[in-house]
Amino acid sequence: MSILGRVFYVQIVWGDHLQSKAIDQWTRELPIIAKRGLITDRNGVVLVGNAQSYAVYVRSRSVTDFDKVAITLADTLEIDGNSLYKKMTESATSIITVKRRVDKSTVDKLSKINLDGVYFSSDNTRIYPYGQSLCQVLGYTSTDGSGQTGIEKKYDNYLSGYNGEILYEADLVGKDLEGKSVKYLSATDGLNVKLTIDFEIQAICDAVISKAYKEYTPKSASVVVLDPSNGQILALSQSPSYDLNELPREDIETLNKVGRCSIIVDSYEPGSTFKVLTAAANIEEYLQGNPNAFSPDHVFNSSRFRSVGGKQIKCWSTHANGKHANENLAMALNNSCNPCFVDIAMSLGKEKMYDYIEAFGYGKVTGVDFQGEALGMVVPESAVTDGDLARISFGQTIAVTPLQLASATASAINGGIYYEPYFVSEIYDEYGNIAEIINPKQKRRVISNQASKILAGYLEGVVENGSGKQAFIEGAKVGGKTGTAQKYENGVISQGKYVMSFVGFFPSDNPKYLALAIVDEPIGGQYGSTVAAPIVREIFENIINCKNL
Repeated sequence: MSILGRVFYVQIVWGDHLQSKAIDQWTRELPIIAKRGLITDRNGVVLVGNAQSYAVYVRSRSVTDFDKVAITLADTLEIDGNSLYKKMTESATSIITVKRRVDKSTVDKLSKINLDGVYFSSDNTRIYPYGQSLCQVLGYTSTDGSGQTGIEKKYDNYLSGYNGEILYEADLVGKDLEGKSVKYLSATDGLNVKLTIDFEIQAICDAVISKAYKEYTPKSASVVVLDPSNGQILALSQSPSYDLNELPREDIETLNKVGRCSIIVDSYEPGSTFKVLTAAANIEEYLQGNPNAFSPDHVFNSSRFRSVGGKQIKCWSTHANGKHANENLAMALNNSCNPCFVDIAMSLGKEKMYDYIEAFGYGKVTGVDFQGEALGMVVPESAVTDGDLARISFGQTIAVTPLQLASATASAINGGIYYEPYFVSEIYDEYGNIAEIINPKQKRRVISNQASKILAGYLEGVVENGSGKQAFIEGAKVGGKTGTAQKYENGVISQGKYVMSFVGFFPSDNPKYLALAIVDEPIGGQYGSTVAAPIVREIFENIINCKNL
């Protein structure tokens, strides 16, 4: 009875497993590499594609002359012949990948030599038609074709596809059988990824940022352009950069440094661009009837100084000759007067200010579809002092990512809705069949539509009459805010080192484009108004021209 039971178990229960094992023993497979999906801009411009190439394999048990195979492949493919010989003679692996991404002429040359045990399969070489453009966003793949950084990594499951196989009949030791049959299992190619990026705008940003980098020789220069009405990222450009087609794979330190998408993964102290939040909080609270908020007509104390927590806080301006006198909120934004924003924060109080800091997304990720997004740094509400709160009001004692600030500003001027920023709008196959559509995602309302319209008008005034004049474009209704932030080293202010920025948008009454430009430690530039505002103006001028606005 026990024998019958064993027969039943072997034939019925264990049958599939034994059959699979037998098939594996009698066949040897060669991979067919799936074609990796394309990455395009919103209009179908191919930003990442593939070039035809081949992979070279060796099946050791089919090799009849190990010396000849090792020497020939070493000379032709420029590899280590001794290492290959050792793998062929000592490794238990049935299929050895000798080299991938081999060009057709080299494969043709090897085919004519007709080496026993050497096989070829189609492969893909990733190509980036625009070299340095969007390099920190697109990312790159490893030598085996899997996504390592950027969009290539974030959407690797869609882009990679599934490899196929060519199955050869072989004997038990892996040698080809005479008259063998061949079975072809086709690969499933990866899906294509469509970005929200507009390459026309991207090319504009690349040119302008490259020019600024050459002019000011800063540590870095960068810009991100959003559509404030839906959170789509239209362009992102950074200098220095590198050519994705010529990766410095051996220089990991340089690759990691230049390949970082600093707009998403790095934080900085924003300075006066953060005043947009403080102004928004005051306007909204005033409209809600909060007695601690200041009316639009309120005239702030014209003193250059405020004493908070036993320490003196001063304005960047000396206030000499009546400068910054008789300021209301609109004028305080025009002049970027620190004491006025200190007054707002201290009057609204810690709890209310932190409500807005949270609502505008500071201290947490935006949710952008990208690896490694930073949180920024916000002093915990339970630990913040009056002095901290005073400095936070004008963009000190807080660290943000550029994307956080751009997204927060977009929500402040687009009618009051915070949209999650994103890069990818659609996933589709080579025939155009759509696998997934990614729609704009509203996360929350941060201020009322009325407050947003008032604030956008004030920020238009900053460009027409205030510190943002160098972003002015006749007829374009540009709004914005300048920022010049001191840098700290070892906990103290580093003299002469600044991060200069400008966040601008247009048209101010119905914003469709928002740009944040940041220049880190420019040489020869004094303020965000003189360094970063002209960058945004030039980008907007070119968008107007290329889009016939």
